[in-house]
Amino acid sequence: MTDGYSAGFARRFAALIYDALLLAALMLIFTTGLVMLIARSAIVPETAGPWAYAYRGALLLIIVGYYVANWTRSGQTLGMRAWRLRAVNEHGKRMSVRAALLRYLYGVLAWAPAALGVLWLYIDAEHLALHDRWSRTRVVHLPRS
Repeated sequence: MTDGYSAGFARRFAALIYDALLLAALMLIFTTGLVMLIARSAIVPETAGPWAYAYRGALLLIIVGYYVANWTRSGQTLGMRAWRLRAVNEHGKRMSVRAALLRYLYGVLAWAPAALGVLWLYIDAEHLALHDRWSRTRVVHLPRS
């Protein structure tokens, strides 16, 4: 499926920034729709209680859904397309939903402590970040077509 080589940190980070901008727009649209809906209902800040948790859960589902849907369908998010990156399984094929979910969860852990888990790719013999290795996936840099 891919003839690329392992992607470096700069390209991964640039793709993450692109995706963050798109996700911010998606979450803004969702929030605007929700605020319009709430303005017509009896939910006020004093009675919001569990609705606040439901809202945060919905935002998390938007983020997870964006990555999982794109990785399983084409292997690329919008940011990854811009930087010619593709996420694939260890055999170079499209990821399963399970692999994509694991990649997301491990990716959060790898990026969280100052991106140390991602910078691991400069130490790894196969140039894999920790979340690549743990989820048995990889991000490859595609050649120009």
